[in-house]
Amino acid sequence: MIPLAVELHGLTLAPGGRVVLRDVTLAVPAGRFVGVLGPNGAGKTTLFRAILGLLRPAAGRMLVLGQPPAPGAASIGYVPQVRTQPAGAGLRGWEFVAGAVRGARWGLPRLGGDGRAAVLAALDRVDARALADRPLAALSGGERQRLLLAQALLDQPRLLLLDEPLAGLDPRHAADVVALARQVGQELGITVLFSAHELNPLLGALDEVLYLGRGAAAVGPVDEVVTTPVLSRLYGAPVEVVRAGGRVFVMSGGSPAAGACGPRHEQGHGHERGHARA
Repeated sequence: MIPLAVELHGLTLAPGGRVVLRDVTLAVPAGRFVGVLGPNGAGKTTLFRAILGLLRPAAGRMLVLGQPPAPGAASIGYVPQVRTQPAGAGLRGWEFVAGAVRGARWGLPRLGGDGRAAVLAALDRVDARALADRPLAALSGGERQRLLLAQALLDQPRLLLLDEPLAGLDPRHAADVVALARQVGQELGITVLFSAHELNPLLGALDEVLYLGRGAAAVGPVDEVVTTPVLSRLYGAPVEVVRAGGRVFVMSGGSPAAGACGPRHEQGHGHERGHARA
């Protein structure tokens, strides 16, 4: 039997009283690289907050690595959304990563031998040793994402959450981040949930896709989830999935559909295997 990284059983999430996911039942197998997709407001970040134990379900239950989610679990690494330069842009790369060794404390820690070794190992894991002496303000978006990923790997997690790490990156740096996340997942044998606004940058790297929409969800291989019938159900309106030139487009009324898979954005997907009750 394949172990499960995340299980949702009749889960409803309603932050601030607004229902984002309703009565969702699905499972994400361990050790997979999973793209988390859906229109803006579909619940990608909300789902991550619930996995991190920062949001309690309004109904149903969730298991993460076989246990109810709890804040601060060392078994989960998290790369948050970063729309601007991260705080402490004057820090060097080493200091930025080292500051997360004891995440519950303020200020830079005084690291012993084990702590320094952990920082070096994390930097090496993401091929960022050359960034250790450079200030954050001098780094590209892709280079800062490497350091954020190094932070997330310090505690050797079994599950890694990346919340829209491609936001603001050009295609070359976006491809580098996807390839790095895929490599880390494979080398460490961990589950990676990679939230993104578009599917096409992830094509070729994904094992499965978890697609959210209108309170429902579908999970499975791209060619089983990103299809016209499944996405029409999740959007609550007729859409057409078109594949051309190795890319996937989600069309609504002859135009690209809205959102992460939505107006004016390309998407890539495919049949419903894993599913959630709408």
